[in-house]
Amino acid sequence: MSYDTQVPPAAAPQVMRNGLGTAALILGIIGTLSGLIPLFFWLAGILGLIALILGLVGKGRVKRGEANNKGVALTGAILGLASLVLSVVGLVITVTAVSDAVDEIDKSIKDTAPKDPSAAPSSKAPAGDAGKADQKGQGLEDGDSVVYDDDLKVTVSDPKPFAPGEYAVGHTKGNKAYQVTVVIENGGKEKFDTSLVSFSATAGTNGVTAEQIFDGKVGAGFEGTVMPGKKATVTVAFDAPKDAKDLTVEVNPGFTYDASQWELKVG
Repeated sequence: MSYDTQVPPAAAPQVMRNGLGTAALILGIIGTLSGLIPLFFWLAGILGLIALILGLVGKGRVKRGEANNKGVALTGAILGLASLVLSVVGLVITVTAVSDAVDEIDKSIKDTAPKDPSAAPSSKAPAGDAGKADQKGQGLEDGDSVVYDDDLKVTVSDPKPFAPGEYAVGHTKGNKAYQVTVVIENGGKEKFDTSLVSFSATAGTNGVTAEQIFDGKVGAGFEGTVMPGKKATVTVAFDAPKDAKDLTVEVNPGFTYDASQWELKVG
């Protein structure tokens, strides 16, 4: 008597689903490297979040027996978490750097702006009686002073004939020349840079331009700075028609100031 024994077929081996753990590891590595560069904080944050999620899902598959790369999935999740931490650190560093740069720009703008909030943004206007006289069109006369909002005081005085040298520049033969004394007194609390001080003049009733004369004796202008409580004096000469009876001298202390004019009698 014989018996037929049938052996059941062997079960097919289960395919391990290790893709999520591997992806988590790769993204975690890239995210961590990106996080080392503060400017790439945004990339580190995105990749780190994805790596953390994929690593945790991959670890769950290992626990259910659907995958066998527990170490890879766990490492990917850890690197994803590290990427998130680095992204936060990079964000703080970037925001701080931008904030510092903005503060430096604001400070630079404030340093170049007028100190007196009542002054016009683009220029310092004369203050006091001298300023009022100038606004009324009466002008300033010999020896008068104009005081600006920052307590800078400018005085023009002592107009008298001037004999230009043989090689003087700005003098026309047949014309007359006149010199004036310009004094700048710094009554403020900060030093005054004289490099931007400029002079100009017109002569006669027709307001003909009176060229500034430069030679070995006059024309150099102010140099350096005037410290608080100190003053500086220069002599400036101008060329004028021989029949001119008056000379209008304009002094501008700088591009943040309003120019002031003196009406001087000559001839």
